[in-house]
Amino acid sequence: MLSVAKVQRRNAWRYYVRGVAFGDGRRPVGQALKYAQEQAGLLPGRWRGRSLAALGLTAGQTVTERQMELLFGEGRHPDADRMERELLDDGADPATARLATVLGQPIEEIEARKQTPLLALDFTFRPQASVVVLWALGDERTRRVIERAHEKAVAATLEWLEDEVAEIRWSSGRRRAKAPALVVAAFRHFDNRNGFPLLHEHCLIANRAQRPDGSWYALDTVRLYQHVVAAGTLYTLQMTTEVCEELGLATVPREVTPGLRPVMEIAGVDQELIDWSATRRRRIEDVLEGITDDYIRKHGRLPGERARHGLAWWAAQETRPDRKTPRPLDQLLAWWRVSALLKFGQRMVDGLLQRCQAAGKLIRARVGPRVDTALAIVDVAAVVFTVRNIYARRHVLAEARRHLLETLRGRAYVPGIDSYIAGRALQRYSRQLTVPQKGRRTPAPDQLSYTADFAWAARWWIAGTDGNPPRESTRYERARVASLTLQNAIRAALTAPPAIRDGVPAASTATASSSSAAVPSDHDQAAPHAVDHPGRDATLTPAQRAAAIHAHQQAAMPQEYLEGRTTDPATWMTSPQNLARIAALTRAAEARGRTVEGQADQTKQATQDPAAAAGGRQQRHPTAQQRDQGRGARPH
Repeated sequence: MLSVAKVQRRNAWRYYVRGVAFGDGRRPVGQALKYAQEQAGLLPGRWRGRSLAALGLTAGQTVTERQMELLFGEGRHPDADRMERELLDDGADPATARLATVLGQPIEEIEARKQTPLLALDFTFRPQASVVVLWALGDERTRRVIERAHEKAVAATLEWLEDEVAEIRWSSGRRRAKAPALVVAAFRHFDNRNGFPLLHEHCLIANRAQRPDGSWYALDTVRLYQHVVAAGTLYTLQMTTEVCEELGLATVPREVTPGLRPVMEIAGVDQELIDWSATRRRRIEDVLEGITDDYIRKHGRLPGERARHGLAWWAAQETRPDRKTPRPLDQLLAWWRVSALLKFGQRMVDGLLQRCQAAGKLIRARVGPRVDTALAIVDVAAVVFTVRNIYARRHVLAEARRHLLETLRGRAYVPGIDSYIAGRALQRYSRQLTVPQKGRRTPAPDQLSYTADFAWAARWWIAGTDGNPPRESTRYERARVASLTLQNAIRAALTAPPAIRDGVPAASTATASSSSAAVPSDHDQAAPHAVDHPGRDATLTPAQRAAAIHAHQQAAMPQEYLEGRTTDPATWMTSPQNLARIAALTRAAEARGRTVEGQADQTKQATQDPAAAAGGRQQRHPTAQQRDQGRGARPH
């Protein structure tokens, strides 16, 4: 999982120098950072990124307090003090010497335009709650495996950002170029502000990158923000796969919020242990429920995706405790173990890894290490389109990584298969909306929007439980139904009996045309990145291969996605909106009925008494002479 925060000029950078570098704690006033870290038993920050050589730094070197102040507080070279002294000794004036140590545009010029300089972005990586519990309560080997997996996943994500995402901009953003190198200061923490386990790492990415000519410019931070979800899914996929392969574990989906995407947690970790470690989550959920009710009363509707993120951020800020006093990891581990033993007992705590391995063994025996790229492409395209309608490549790439995480259940995957699935999904089921125009800059691939060629899934309603009213299905629930529907249609087409045309079987051609040319090339011939069963017989027919893949997909994606959900039209009729609509239609029908009854009574009375009816008509419709009385003579 990945979250992002800004490191700005005014007060934010002081928080990172004084607090984040000190284990999210409150450093004593006047105490040097290095000494405070040693006294508290904290790990010092480490430099990362490919731009370190240009700054005279090396990967893994300790981040000092002065270097943080210079780079993240003043936008200058981390070794600006030494450089400035050398220039002054050579006879340069102080202003020129200081300007020579500035990376990019001086922040004084930015502040002169009444703007707040953005000096860095804080990318915070953290595993799932079940992995954190296993790390906190496991043995020494388990902790080493998880920390090593975390280290590799963070490094792989930063390298992907450097290779695929990072760009520099100048001329007020009108000019851009690839930035293949970043400057990162990483700080690893072990607990949250309540003192409970939370393995996470703050990676402060400096908002400066170097061009080939040696000049420094600001990063395109908007582009980095746009790729946060794709980067977070890459970290989770790498981290989870490494841990499961090393320890023989597997993952299961856990629904945190009804209707939203489940979280893939380690199988065998009890929900009670997750709730024990996630102390802040419970407080955030309590506050979030209240502010969500206020939002509904104010706006008359449920919050959308962006509003939900904003409300969650507000709830997190409202429940944020004061900074703590950091403690060494060995003390934290002892305290966590005692706390868990007192709450759950020794049997539950000591047998945690064995239960996880037993559950993982069952799942790994049921789910083979293979990926059907054809069905993966369909799943990714259907889910992204149903959730977003209009999307870009980064959304498809993130969904491809989620698909691998949900399908393989912790099994190893071939590197590059996520990019392959995303590329084929865009190629087959998408069309470009942004078309290059003559005389204008060609749109970058990640700035293009796409839309699929199949119909958008209709809304449906979910029956209420425990006396609750029915609720509207979420976009993710509709996406899962759309994806499974398409996959089942493709499976049915691939496993259909061969048709006979003029005495000649036409199995593969018929099924290919019936599935809208969506899958045959991937099913008839192994895709470049497909992970297939190692013991598969090469002489299997397409129908046999489709049947084997169908069994694997049913095992890898069980019906947990659809439990408690229904597309029954009866539930649609009992939705709150439709109940109000039906009531309005009933009132209108009753009003029309009363009008018809009145007209029928008048017709019946006219039939029984024609003279009275005529008099009534004369009374209702006066003559022209009667209408002209009191108006004076009309002109001829």
